[in-house]
Amino acid sequence: MSERLGNVLLIDDERVDQMIYRRVLKRSGLVDDITGFEYADEALAHLRQPDCPTYDVIFLDINMPRMNGFEFLDAAFADDGANSYARAVIVMLTTSIDKRDKERAAQYSVVKNFINKPLMVDHVQRVAAILAEQARA
Repeated sequence: MSERLGNVLLIDDERVDQMIYRRVLKRSGLVDDITGFEYADEALAHLRQPDCPTYDVIFLDINMPRMNGFEFLDAAFADDGANSYARAVIVMLTTSIDKRDKERAAQYSVVKNFINKPLMVDHVQRVAAILAEQARA
């Protein structure tokens, strides 16, 4: 059985994508709560608040204005507080076909999956399986 994703943070600058992904996440039946941000810098400010909830999964778009996904990772996980933001899984979302993006994402220990858009229910199920596997480890 897959583990529930619980609290999900969705960071994607495309409003339509956010609406679709919220629907996909809810349809999966594995998500309790979804918090979304269009800008990574705003999501980072949210995560740094002392009363911010812990997120089980962060779905993070790569190509965004103001702060892209890699800049977010550098800013959010440069210090020792990496585990305070997400329990186990960061998932990169992209339309990029550049293999260097996937290679770069793999260099971050917090990134557990790299998904080419669009996000679909089977992707969510795979992420839940990753979470469940890490919980058993």
